[in-house]
Amino acid sequence: MFNTRAIYPLANENCLGSVILASSSKSRARLLCNAGVPFSIKAPNISEESLLKSLRTKGTKTEEAAIFLAEVKAIHVSYKYPNALVIGSDQILDCLGSWFSKPLDRVNARETLRYLSGKSHRLVTSVVVAKAGKKIWQTIDVVTMSMREMSESFIDTYLDAVGNEIYNFVGVYKLESSGIQLFTKLDGDYFTALGLPLFQVLEFLRVQGLLLR
Repeated sequence: MFNTRAIYPLANENCLGSVILASSSKSRARLLCNAGVPFSIKAPNISEESLLKSLRTKGTKTEEAAIFLAEVKAIHVSYKYPNALVIGSDQILDCLGSWFSKPLDRVNARETLRYLSGKSHRLVTSVVVAKAGKKIWQTIDVVTMSMREMSESFIDTYLDAVGNEIYNFVGVYKLESSGIQLFTKLDGDYFTALGLPLFQVLEFLRVQGLLLR
């Protein structure tokens, strides 16, 4: 659970609770909470995997797919809470044109790590803000992750150590913890790699008058 009360004062105290994060991601919630943003969490009830599969079939570009999914999440929740600014976000791992989702099980996790080992991949992270069913703002950022060559014994030892929690993370890694051992280099914004281009989101909230300048 996260304490989503503001650490820093709002520009208008009547705005308390007017920001909703349309995501079940603990990483995104932690980023906003640590930044002092007051918000509530309302995860959208959508079949993300079905949408992603459909977009793949249509040959949608990675950036376009990420924006589309973030928009669907934000708008879906914003219909239920029309007075709130709803933040939807999505992250797609693109490696040589292949998209990767959260691993289904240990076998799938091992296969993913074996494929990504020694290669660079892109984390395409999007944010869409909606109000009353309409998109009012969007941003997208890309980080390139360089993964080192990993032995079979390391992969098995790593999967033993991280446990089932890692199935909640695309790419089978959590950068805030031992997942950093999988990499040699990160090109781009660290917060984006964690799942949210935080600097852009904070500036948007300041422009909207929800955070003090």
